[in-house]
Amino acid sequence: MAVLSSIGLSKRFAGHSANDPSVLALSSVNFTINHNEFCSVLGHSGCGKTTLLTMVAGFEQPTEGELLLDGKPIGKPGWERSMIFQDYALFHWLTVEENISFGLEMKNVPRDERKSVVKEYINLVGLSGFDRRYPHQLSGGMRQRVSIARALAVNPQILLMDEPFAALDAQNRSLMQKEMVRIWERARKTCLLVTHSIDEAITLSDRILVMTRRPGTIKADIKVELPRPRQEDDPGVILLRRQIKELIIDEFEVER
Repeated sequence: MAVLSSIGLSKRFAGHSANDPSVLALSSVNFTINHNEFCSVLGHSGCGKTTLLTMVAGFEQPTEGELLLDGKPIGKPGWERSMIFQDYALFHWLTVEENISFGLEMKNVPRDERKSVVKEYINLVGLSGFDRRYPHQLSGGMRQRVSIARALAVNPQILLMDEPFAALDAQNRSLMQKEMVRIWERARKTCLLVTHSIDEAITLSDRILVMTRRPGTIKADIKVELPRPRQEDDPGVILLRRQIKELIIDEFEVER
């Protein structure tokens, strides 16, 4: 069964004043993400990737068209659509286990069950022994692991990621991408990732949606049929990287 469907989705932002023209960010976006599928959205800056993600999260509403989750219109933000942010968005006054437990408390999950779930996800993301540490006592990569655990702990229908590893250095970013593959293979959630990185999209995804320049729409829907884990020097990865680069470069040429 399809989990997430975008049907004729458009988003127009009003100008700041009567003389300021409105901006059409997205136009007629159509796609479907299936159950347990990992899908990435690629495109250059300003194409509407993050706008699309925030509408799936419920932070923004479409101007036209609709977004459906399991056949039902998406409304306000809710636990069934967990978001992992680029800047971690952790509560600095809470420990690792308290941060992960926060969403479960909002769902009114009983305390004993919360403790069991928190322990499970601390182990899943490789943070055993850091339960009582505070965010400032953790590295960037470890903070993002906490964010991932917190998002997964509430058992969402879909996991949303807004360039979650962009703030990390190259070595840690590569490590976290590999860790995300491991975590996804264990947790098996439907995922929607927004990223600027072609290599990141190839490493993680079952499908890659390439967007046009603004107003953004889907230019290509590419199925990634390469086995995981994927190596950057694999001929299939090299070919796919070249194909996606050409699609994005074409958009720059159109803009000129």
